[in-house]
Amino acid sequence: MARALLEQLWTQAGADVDFCQRLQFTGSELQLPSTFAVGTLASASIAAQALAAQQLWELRGGVEQQIRVDRRHALAMFRSERYLRIDGQVPEDTWSPLSGYYPTGDGRWIQLHTNFPHHSAGVLQVLGSAATREAVAAAILRWKAEELEAVLAQADMCAAMIRTEQEWAQHPQAQAIAALPAVEITRIGDAPVRTLAAAGRPLSGIRVLDLSRVIAAPVAARTLAQHGADVLAVGAAHLPEIPLLVMDTARGKRNTRIDLRSAPGQQHMAQLMQDADVFLQAYRPGALAQFGLDAETLAARYPGIVVVSLSAYGQQGPWSQRRGFDSLVQSASGIADTEGQAAYLSGPGKLPCQALDHATGYLAAFATMIALQRRASEGGSWQVRVSLAQTGQLLQSLPRQALHVQDAELTAAEIAAYSEITASGFGQMQAIRPVEQMPACQPYFFLPSMPRGTHVPQWG
Repeated sequence: MARALLEQLWTQAGADVDFCQRLQFTGSELQLPSTFAVGTLASASIAAQALAAQQLWELRGGVEQQIRVDRRHALAMFRSERYLRIDGQVPEDTWSPLSGYYPTGDGRWIQLHTNFPHHSAGVLQVLGSAATREAVAAAILRWKAEELEAVLAQADMCAAMIRTEQEWAQHPQAQAIAALPAVEITRIGDAPVRTLAAAGRPLSGIRVLDLSRVIAAPVAARTLAQHGADVLAVGAAHLPEIPLLVMDTARGKRNTRIDLRSAPGQQHMAQLMQDADVFLQAYRPGALAQFGLDAETLAARYPGIVVVSLSAYGQQGPWSQRRGFDSLVQSASGIADTEGQAAYLSGPGKLPCQALDHATGYLAAFATMIALQRRASEGGSWQVRVSLAQTGQLLQSLPRQALHVQDAELTAAEIAAYSEITASGFGQMQAIRPVEQMPACQPYFFLPSMPRGTHVPQWG
């Protein structure tokens, strides 16, 4: 199944499917407990970007090689944040106690996502509730699920009603993206060919601006970094972060802060854009247009740029502006309902990892490298678009099996075998190392994970 999905992704991206023969899947085919083919998605998405890196490597004079992707290692990487350790200890869990599933007054369920303080405060204001799970549960019982979902969305909060897969298929947002592939790669402007010179790594000399938080887009930028890209992650002091996720996804990057609301911040960004190859962001569609950082403006100002945009529910449709996270897309799209039924739960279930986040990150990296290859061969400015919902749609299209058929949890021995220990700005870090085996240009993180604001806002 992983090979079939890999070839599907390459075909949809307009790439030469014969190149997929350069990759071999290895190791056990045991999945994590799920009725969905999470292991297939993990192996294929990681393999897709590894092959794209190899293609760039060969364009730069690198040798042909056979790439290997271990299936169980891929599953471990899809849980990378879960297995991260600092000085041998599990980092503090900042998951909000108010996040999770709640029954509603009409016999349905709704999920709240309140891990950022302003999201938690906003939900409590809408509900008129005290900040305890018991009080929130009592308040939610006074609502119908779909009505509360709509009210919270109108208030820019993060929530999703638990739908069945059949309900989602009939929803206008699902229909708006139904015909879209998992990755969209579009030429959005003219620019001269930028030939890739011989280099020591597939992405050496490629400069990436990473304006993203949480998991999916930071994973995409981290993946580009492991192949040699110069990645500058840009945050801002007023934007909340989840420390554990920063630790995990900051590997290989330099981290700075720029406040785009200020004139100096906008000047810093303009200076960085002059030499950027890739601009990666995960704000809601259109949110950065006020700063001149939308795809069309960037292509006009900086010919040859590759603009990578990641969203929750897609770039088109009535929910394109809606905030969302992996677990919320699982809830809205029927994945949570199906997992709950498969496990004989009284309510929703969930995937065994943040599979939509991680897969979308790897698919974004894959598509970015395909776009860079096209820029090198035919010129142009390019846009890459991916979304958690499109990745969910891909996962839901794969063949399924009953829960606990050919599955096994990852063991401590497996995690140890897939991990590496490095110094970081947070302490001694144990984390899952890159999955793909590419002996002639093995992926690795040149820079250690560092806190936001460690570096100045300039290229190295």
